[in-house]
Amino acid sequence: MDQLLAVKIGCLGGLLVVPLLCGLIPTQIKWFQINMARGKHRRILSFIGCFAAGVFLGACIMHMVADALGDIQEEIKKRQRQGKFPYKQNGTLENGDNSEGYPFGELVISLGFFLVFVIESTVLHCCPQAVHSHGDQENQDDHKDQPEAHNSFRAFVLFLSLSFHSIFEGLAIGVQKEMTAAVQLCLAVLIHKAIVAFSLAMKLVQSGTQTFWRVLYVVFFSLMSPAGIGVGIGVSFSNGDGSGLAQAVLEGVAAGTFLYVTFLEILPYELRSHESSLSKFFFIFLGFSIMAIIAIWA
Repeated sequence: MDQLLAVKIGCLGGLLVVPLLCGLIPTQIKWFQINMARGKHRRILSFIGCFAAGVFLGACIMHMVADALGDIQEEIKKRQRQGKFPYKQNGTLENGDNSEGYPFGELVISLGFFLVFVIESTVLHCCPQAVHSHGDQENQDDHKDQPEAHNSFRAFVLFLSLSFHSIFEGLAIGVQKEMTAAVQLCLAVLIHKAIVAFSLAMKLVQSGTQTFWRVLYVVFFSLMSPAGIGVGIGVSFSNGDGSGLAQAVLEGVAAGTFLYVTFLEILPYELRSHESSLSKFFFIFLGFSIMAIIAIWA
């Protein structure tokens, strides 16, 4: 077997097992269920939740949004060079209108944000009971001021957007042409996914998601990067350009959905807790800082 292929298969296995284990810890151990916690135990869980919120904030801005903007811009420039985009390389339309600096990436991300906004509003208006089956009644005490549908739907969107992004992280590893580059990228993604998997599981517990759905979400999330590696390995054997622009646009939409959940669900939930503002800031900033450092390599 080719050494590079063997390394990629090893990366695939590592990115399946480690995030899965990290994600199953909060879903299976009752100590992490905040509704059962009191006193010091509850404060510790709240600080872990704030750390998770910082992780998602960092993942949102430093990874998902940054990656989406970079990929969309790269694909647009590639098609400009090939003459397949209606804008000249200096940013001018074929008819002479100036379009330099138009934020196409930001537009796509915004569309992803509004897509979730519209879907959630429609679901809550037309069938507010549609997603209640995902909720666990015993965990609803911390969400009394929100409809249960909000919690279940946003937990699902959180899982979906993170999973979608994980596919592209795995894809980046699968298409690497050098063994060293593949290993370095894999280690960065592995640390990133392990922390995010734990944080995702914590948010699923906080949202009142039933144990069955928590485990199912974590398993599927853990499978996404390995699936991306598999696709990347297949792509690396072909010389075709593929649908790079379509993939970049989809990644931008995923970033927009994650932006929505981060700022309208995760951060507001943590900021409503009763712990001191400085303590919450410290743990949120700590989680963000870790994602910012990982972004150096990932």
